[in-house]
Amino acid sequence: MNKLEIYLDMICAVYKSRLKADSYLFVEKRNDFERVPEALMAMFGAPQLVMMLPLDKRQHLGLADINKVKVELEQKGYYLQLPPPPINLLEEYKKEIGYSRD
Repeated sequence: MNKLEIYLDMICAVYKSRLKADSYLFVEKRNDFERVPEALMAMFGAPQLVMMLPLDKRQHLGLADINKVKVELEQKGYYLQLPPPPINLLEEYKKEIGYSRD
């Protein structure tokens, strides 16, 4: 079976963390965390199922690159989606007005 055939049949389970806000764990099969490192599971906490997601029916995902999700699921057996870092509005404003301490 080639990669294209694997992607055509790819359905994954998506879990959210109860310990880390806006963190999601994608795994190949529902309740199958065998390939997820123990340290990651400890940090993530007890996973709460959000949905079963057919990746072959989607062109994109909200915050994650769908191709990266597919590749990591195939290679590692999981994909961890973390929230984007908070935006420092003061630094953004300084850039916008051209402020520099130099």
